[in-house]
Amino acid sequence: MKVEFVDQTLRDGQQSLWGLRLRAFEALEALPHLDATGFRVIDLTGAGMFTVLLRTFKDDPWESTDLLVAGLPNNKLRAATRTISVGGMGFTPDSVVDLWVNTMAKHGIGSFWIFDCLFDMPKFKRVVDVVKEAGADPAPAVMYGLTDVHTDEWFAARAAEIDSWDIPSIYVEDAPGVLTPERAATLLPALQKATPKTPLELHCHATTGLAQLVYLEGLKAGIDILHTCSLPMANGPSLPSTEAMLASLRVLGHEHDLDESQLPPVAAHFERAALTHGAEYELGVPNEFSLLPYEHQLPGGMTGSLKKNLADHGMEDQLTAVLEEIPAVRRDLGEPIMATPFSQFVGIQALLNIVSGERYKVIPDEVIQYTLGHYGPLARDVEPDVKDRILASPNAAKFEGWEQPQPSLADLRKKFGKSIRDEELLLRALYSEDEVDAMIAAGPVPRDPRTSASEIVENVRRLVADRRDSRAVSIFQPGFSIELRRGNSEDETPA
Repeated sequence: MKVEFVDQTLRDGQQSLWGLRLRAFEALEALPHLDATGFRVIDLTGAGMFTVLLRTFKDDPWESTDLLVAGLPNNKLRAATRTISVGGMGFTPDSVVDLWVNTMAKHGIGSFWIFDCLFDMPKFKRVVDVVKEAGADPAPAVMYGLTDVHTDEWFAARAAEIDSWDIPSIYVEDAPGVLTPERAATLLPALQKATPKTPLELHCHATTGLAQLVYLEGLKAGIDILHTCSLPMANGPSLPSTEAMLASLRVLGHEHDLDESQLPPVAAHFERAALTHGAEYELGVPNEFSLLPYEHQLPGGMTGSLKKNLADHGMEDQLTAVLEEIPAVRRDLGEPIMATPFSQFVGIQALLNIVSGERYKVIPDEVIQYTLGHYGPLARDVEPDVKDRILASPNAAKFEGWEQPQPSLADLRKKFGKSIRDEELLLRALYSEDEVDAMIAAGPVPRDPRTSASEIVENVRRLVADRRDSRAVSIFQPGFSIELRRGNSEDETPA
């Protein structure tokens, strides 16, 4: 059969390996090659990426998105949305979710993958309809989790309902990378049978080193859309590489329409981008098989973020203890599927249990709301003893009978300004005033990779700009030297 590919290099690949810190200018040189490769869809961005760009770099995420979209004119581009939130772990009013979808579509996003790990089907269907009305393609996600509750039949029943929604595809994701080939051999045919009208996309993280084998099981089941990354941005907690999967397709006799000559320039670019940042930005390396991910079930994207957050607080030495506590918390909380936001709830609660020295001494509001069912129907109730402790916490009483506020866009414009553009309104609704003001004050995002991607080159540029009358600039340091000379009046070519 002919197999199509969804590229995850710019979104989930860099989320899993770089914690979403890829800035727009650092991708620009690779975009013409990605654009010419022939992907079915390129997954480009999401609210998590907006958050990191704005908070870490003060980059305008809308301007950054426009730069990426402009470099990919021949592709359908995708962004993410949850059913009840845009970014963050809490709730977003429906009016903001809808404005997010419509504004992203206005900026060139033609596809949205939509996920709700509690499978609140009415809310799921509402957002699918919003995406359709925006003129984009919805790709609702069947998010896999390894639990006693979520059987093949359980997943197939939800997939069958989604199949009735008249959509272009359904997205099957194994975020923690714990789907084994043996389970895939029963789950994937069950999903195929349950969705006769809708093609399935397969998105599996390579955390345990088995994702490539799961993809082969997917091909056996007739799934012909695979999610992959450019080789440097693949493997580890990321996804399988496009290069490796194409090699397997050749062995199996399947076909594809990708232009393979475009793959090496993309790989070379992201290798250089990683080296620019040193050890802080990892290149993907295949993982050895380990049973530990089957215990903690951390999603690929969260693995990188958890390491970074611990490092930012000088707590790298707590990683092993947190990973050992996560499975116990996950079981306590009714075995939720480990993807946003529930993987964060479990991970943060585990971290607090370790740091405070007492389990459930400190309980985030989101865990209380989850326990009370505000995030959606729980597949299995919270363990009774733990539930009692959560509901006895100081903040629990204020969430009894709580209902999510649903301000209209008119209400939000009264608060933030009647004349501001939709893009700024979204940012002010999602982030703090100080964060948005700092982003605006920072000015336009960098656009030139030659002057911005390398600290050395940036320093040389500044030195030349400061000494415009200089005829030559020389820099010498251990292991590195550079000498630049101006061209003379008769020959303007620099020596």
